Amino acid sequence: MANRRLTFRLYPTKVQKEKLFLARKLHQLLYNACVAHRRFEWRKNRSSVDYFTQQNALPGFRQQWSDYQQLNLSSLQATVKRVDNAYNAFFKGIRKRPKFKSIRNYSGWTYPDGRQGFKVQIECSQKYTVNCGWVTLNDLGMRLRMRGRFKYWGKPTTCTIVYRPHKDEWYASFSIKTSEPEPLFGSKSPLDYESMVAFDLGCETALTCYDGYGFDSISNPRFDREFAPKIQQASRQLKRKQRPIKGKQKASSRWKKAKRKISKLKAKQSAVRQDWQHKVTTEIASCYDIVVTEKLNVRGMTRKAKKGKRKKQKAGLNRALLDVGFGALNQMALYKILAKGGLHITIDTKKVKPSQRCPSCGTVHKEWAQLSNRYHVCDDCGFEIPRDQGSVMVMWNVAADRQPGLGTGLVNRRCSSSTDSTRKHTGSMRQLGQMKRLLAQSFANKISKCGLC
Repeated sequence: MANRRLTFRLYPTKVQKEKLFLARKLHQLLYNACVAHRRFEWRKNRSSVDYFTQQNALPGFRQQWSDYQQLNLSSLQATVKRVDNAYNAFFKGIRKRPKFKSIRNYSGWTYPDGRQGFKVQIECSQKYTVNCGWVTLNDLGMRLRMRGRFKYWGKPTTCTIVYRPHKDEWYASFSIKTSEPEPLFGSKSPLDYESMVAFDLGCETALTCYDGYGFDSISNPRFDREFAPKIQQASRQLKRKQRPIKGKQKASSRWKKAKRKISKLKAKQSAVRQDWQHKVTTEIASCYDIVVTEKLNVRGMTRKAKKGKRKKQKAGLNRALLDVGFGALNQMALYKILAKGGLHITIDTKKVKPSQRCPSCGTVHKEWAQLSNRYHVCDDCGFEIPRDQGSVMVMWNVAADRQPGLGTGLVNRRCSSSTDSTRKHTGSMRQLGQMKRLLAQSFANKISKCGLC
């Protein structure tokens, strides 16, 4: 079974909106209360509070605060679990220390159990078209209308209710279980190198594709150039309005109106970019069965420049990289090619060095690493090719085992595929708990066999 996530837009009535806002406020207060509890215990007693301590305190908490009695207990446990996950990420050094969240920065809540918290009813009209349905939230006693698009449907396991303030819209995100797609690769598969494509991401040309026969390029739409002047003009208007000062003055209605205008412009820019990314990756996944990409550290690539290191030029490059969306394009191509049973191969750029290697003879030229060098001419074999085309050609040759100058096999070249990585667990907390108990039981059995206890 495979886990998928589908998102639908909700259409609540005026009365239903009031109940949803109240539930969101209660979950936000519970989140802040859990953070405050952990901070107080550490500062006062130097003792850490774990998830089970706060979870066991929920029944008494609900008795003292009667507003929480109407909410589903499993959804409250999921909110407490969010605090625990935030602190675990902080202890591992992945995130910063959890802070109190305002109601604007608190998106929503989760129902981790599909048998008690919610119920879904889908009306499928036609394939690949807009589908309607209803979701019933048992604790709030409401039946919400929803609309969305999906190709696959299965058994829903979790439901997350999300509110987006900049759009004033409600959404329901479901985690569903579907059957695994039949793989298109293997000994009995008709899959061959004719259905393989490699694509390279860039700023001047968003995607440069190579399928073994020819090159195809997709131009950069440059959404930032279209929306940046409008956002800057709206930001200048915002500065002239009366802004809020905590404890002194409230924001004027004109300031709020200008703020909403900026939020709508940024949301539209994000929606247009995401629509373009979906169209590009869907076309690639529908035409090919094997997709070859390079391993990119987008966070490191878009890191700001150090002091005195051409900060304005680096800031412009970062905007261009984020405007294309390297990480989102790779993720979309990955899950779409896996959904059809295809194969996704990732090339290690540090080992292969596709932008510095000659596709013909395999010689590595360190001077080719400069971004200003857009046309490559090999001194050893005389091969000439543009930078992006040469890089994507090297990636395709490596996946097809035709690139000279490297070892044999993808494993020796530090290349990974979609079949190597383990699938993430996106099920409910009950399923995660069962998995952890099984791991703990197997670990205890190993210790007992070794005679350590």
